[in-house]
Amino acid sequence: MRITLTRRGDYAVRAALALVTLDDGHPVSARRIAERMGIPPRFLAHVLTDLVRAGIAIGTAGRSGGYRLAIPASEIDLLRVVDAVEDHGDLPRCVIRGGQCRTDGTCEVHVAFEAANAALRHELAAANLAELARADRVPVRADDLGRDVRTALTGRTAHPVGPPRPRYS
Repeated sequence: MRITLTRRGDYAVRAALALVTLDDGHPVSARRIAERMGIPPRFLAHVLTDLVRAGIAIGTAGRSGGYRLAIPASEIDLLRVVDAVEDHGDLPRCVIRGGQCRTDGTCEVHVAFEAANAALRHELAAANLAELARADRVPVRADDLGRDVRTALTGRTAHPVGPPRPRYS
């Protein structure tokens, strides 16, 4: 079993982390976020709109505009970021039937999957952006595997991780 995010959820988490790590006191441009995080600019615009609507980010228009966090990173948990962009649907889907559970509202595995979902949401709520941005080795995108998250986001070099990559001429 895999726990996955939609592409929109993935981009929202990366964009939120970029707002933390690229913060130099000035708004961060969408272009800079897109370039650093490997997010298509057109898609990023939608994700940033969702983050602004959820009160996670603030957007400023104009030449020197961009995005910044609306509140301190330590007060923004990962669950809030994911919930800002992921569609939860109104009716829960039964993992056995693919639709609604039986008429009494539960199936044979309903309780176990509800508990697993609650545990997942609890863990996401326990992880805030400030802690995640300080993590030593968080891969940002596939071509950044093995790079420190700060290096991937800011372009500054950090201690090497793993063997050097082969260079092709």
